[in-house]
Amino acid sequence: MPSTTTRFLMCRPDHFGVDYVINPWMNPQSWARDSATLVDASRREWAALHRALAGLGAAIELVPPVPGLPDLVFTANAAVVLDRKALLARFRHPQRRGEEEPFAAGFRTLQARGVIDTVATLPGDIVLEGAGDCVWDRTRGLFWMGHGLRSDGAASGPVRDLFAVDTVGLELCDPRFYHLDTALCPLWRGEVMYVPAAFTLQALADIRARVAPAQRIEVGTDDACRLAANAVCVGNAIVMSGCGDRLRRRLAERGYRVVTTPLPSFLRSGGSAFCLTLRLDWRSDAGAVGERVAVA
Repeated sequence: MPSTTTRFLMCRPDHFGVDYVINPWMNPQSWARDSATLVDASRREWAALHRALAGLGAAIELVPPVPGLPDLVFTANAAVVLDRKALLARFRHPQRRGEEEPFAAGFRTLQARGVIDTVATLPGDIVLEGAGDCVWDRTRGLFWMGHGLRSDGAASGPVRDLFAVDTVGLELCDPRFYHLDTALCPLWRGEVMYVPAAFTLQALADIRARVAPAQRIEVGTDDACRLAANAVCVGNAIVMSGCGDRLRRRLAERGYRVVTTPLPSFLRSGGSAFCLTLRLDWRSDAGAVGERVAVA
């Protein structure tokens, strides 16, 4: 029987830093200038996120950090996981390709421990940067799949083949929102929080065709630049680095509780709460077994 525990994969930020530029958030010179304080700050921020998730009842699996791989901490990019199957990522930029083998080794360990049943790889040279561009929507029973900046549109085929679920491709057009998980977040009761500015007109039409007006929560510029949509949902708790009062009120009116755990060091690399985690317990038949009861 599968575990009824909400479960995430994380990686301690022992070697995290902004050492190169692959998105507009990254400034290695600024990081180097302030690294004496930022290194310690990133470790405190990560530990606070870990505590917040554990406090919501989640179990945390860890992949070991590796010197020279500063972005290994962003485990959302490790793979796509559903029904105890993992489809390992392939990265666009050479700076991140070194993460592929440590992530693969981590999933082989999870498979040996019985946490994951199947570990698969992408065919050919298709690029898909894990759950960063493949976001599960438990309400609609589909994957929203980002493409155009970091992942290939052709990745939808292997995802459908392995997981036997529908996919909806969404083209991203703003480099600030380079992965789908920075711009779209399905919530526990079926709402979808999203950043309109991140998407092409066709992608916006595809979102609106599948999400009823009452279930759309548009994220404005200020909150989008806080990466508020890069949030982790555990029942009716939404864990994020921060959000403005208006968005917080809108979420509260819908019965959600915002749990803020500031992550400014990781925002310097273009990542936030979702990027730092990978959900391992999603189920296609029930969303996630750990979410049968909402968090009070």
